[in-house]
Amino acid sequence: MSEDNGSPPSSDLPQKPGKRLTLGHIADQLGISTATVSLALRDSPLVAEETRAKVKRTAEEIGYIYNRSAASLRTARSQIVGVAVHDILNPYFAEVFSALEDVLEEQGQMIFICNHRDDVKRQRAFVNTLLQHRADGLILCPSVNTSAEEINRLVDQGIPVTLVAREVPGVWAPCVRGDDLAGAHQITKHLIEQGHSKIAMVGGRRGSSTGRLRNTGWRQALSEAGIDPDKQIDLPELMTQADGRSAVPKILEAKDRPSAIVGFNDLVAFGLMTTLRRAGIEPGPDMAITGYDDIDGADARTPALTSVSNQPDKIGRLAALTLLRQIAGDRVPNKPIVIEPELVVRESSPPPGVRLAPRLAD
Repeated sequence: MSEDNGSPPSSDLPQKPGKRLTLGHIADQLGISTATVSLALRDSPLVAEETRAKVKRTAEEIGYIYNRSAASLRTARSQIVGVAVHDILNPYFAEVFSALEDVLEEQGQMIFICNHRDDVKRQRAFVNTLLQHRADGLILCPSVNTSAEEINRLVDQGIPVTLVAREVPGVWAPCVRGDDLAGAHQITKHLIEQGHSKIAMVGGRRGSSTGRLRNTGWRQALSEAGIDPDKQIDLPELMTQADGRSAVPKILEAKDRPSAIVGFNDLVAFGLMTTLRRAGIEPGPDMAITGYDDIDGADARTPALTSVSNQPDKIGRLAALTLLRQIAGDRVPNKPIVIEPELVVRESSPPPGVRLAPRLAD
């Protein structure tokens, strides 16, 4: 018979306190980052469904309880993201903004937007305001004259930054943009294949990567066809419909009038078409016109505008997802994410002198 010495059963003995379970335990067990574990436990769409299931199953097995309140205190996030572009009135950027807004709002982010109009001082004032509000991050289509140093200063302070549409050389941040060089090359080559040899380019701020790359694509296509780009009309800095309208007198007064024009964007092309028609030059048959961005309404013009689809929805979504990954703590390579453009050929770019039959009403 065993002797009762008054000691409690072993199961009732106080247990030696163990180490508190953390996200790191799950991350180590699954071989993934703690940021990915945190996102998975919050049902973030940034993490694949299979990975979310594994994380939750592992958390349950080891007895980890996710404390949302504590997580919020640890991260001290404001749930504010800044978005700055140079022309929110341009339908292309409106489409980019709509796409990124959908993604950010799904994650509970409030958006502050700035239309900096390529005024770098205006952009800096906006960024300073964001810093005062302890914003979680910044999506930026950088103004002309933005230096790599000022963006890198933000990155160095731990502020997530993603560039969109325009690059700045030497920046320590990812950039999501279309392949502007390839797109401009494609559309210029299309005009050459149509039989045009006098091809002007109208528009594009050459202080921006977009303006430089589209101009380079135009020049490369001409040079490859044995056409000297320096002997063609090249009018920089024009961006809007009003700019396109203002360019028409220079084109018509040129000693060697072009038979085709590559517009920097669809807005410039629209301005060109309107004013050429008023001057008795029919866009398309008398002078081929092309645009860029394939904005809403490009196919409804008379003639329907040949353009380059620059995938605004895809660019906007990827920019937002890239920023959210940085906010979550993932390391994102500071290199461009380049989206392939698509040439959309319509009625505005026929061979020289070719008149098309009028479209029937839909």
